[in-house]
Formats: sequence, C-alpha cells, structure tokens
Amino acid sequence: MSVNSVTLVGRAGRDPEVRYFESGSVVANLTMAVNRRSRDDEPDWFNLEIWGKQAQVAADYVKKGTLVGIVGSFKLDTWKDRSTGEGRSKPVIRVDRLELLGSKKDSEVNNFGGFKAQESKSSSEEDIPF
Repeated sequence: MSVNSVTLVGRAGRDPEVRYFESGSVVANLTMAVNRRSRDDEPDWFNLEIWGKQAQVAADYVKKGTLVGIVGSFKLDTWKDRSTGEGRSKPVIRVDRLELLGSKKDSEVNNFGGFKAQESKSSSEEDIPF
C-alpha cells in the first residue's frame, strides 16, 4: 500500500501564474505559506500546481494573501539546467482540491455562483488543532 496525500491551510504567497494551452488545459502555479504553531517560527513555503477547473478558480479568485486550503499530492519536478547541464529538482504539491477560506465578509462579497468561500472562525490560528 502507498499513500501520497498532502493537506495544507495557509496564505497565497503571490498571485497565481496562469497558463492556457491550445488543448484547452489550464494550469495555475503559486506559492503558499503555512504558519507553524509558534508565531516566532518562520512559515513553511510550498509550491502549488493546480490544473483544470480548480486552476481557473485560483486564477479568478486567489490573490496574494488569500487564505486557502488544499488537498493534493507531493511530486518532485526534475529537469536539466540549460546553461550548466546539471540536474535540478523542485518539490511541488499537485493540488486536487482547492478551498477558498476567509471571513464572513469575504464570503458575502465573493459568492461565486454556487462556489462560495467557506467561513473561517474568528479565533486565532493558535486555536486551530493540527
């Protein structure tokens, strides 16, 4: 048995970079910062890759600082550097499900025709059990 599942809640580190292909496919790439339990610790950063309808949702509604939840799988992108020929790699989370999270005000403003952002409780992040 093998399991490759990643679940994260954090904030978008930048606006998504979106690419549209002639085949009709769409991909969105962005970074996500996930805070640790202690506010003194630096956040962990993740590279996200989102395809299809979820990518279009990210393109339309995710901006730098947006609180999002994701479910996906870990993958390691590998390639050869064009100038040096050296092997390179980058860890990426391939997102299967994107959830827009935010305040009640955000969800009232952002009613996306049936895709409504979920409300987050007004408690501090330290109260969230992980």
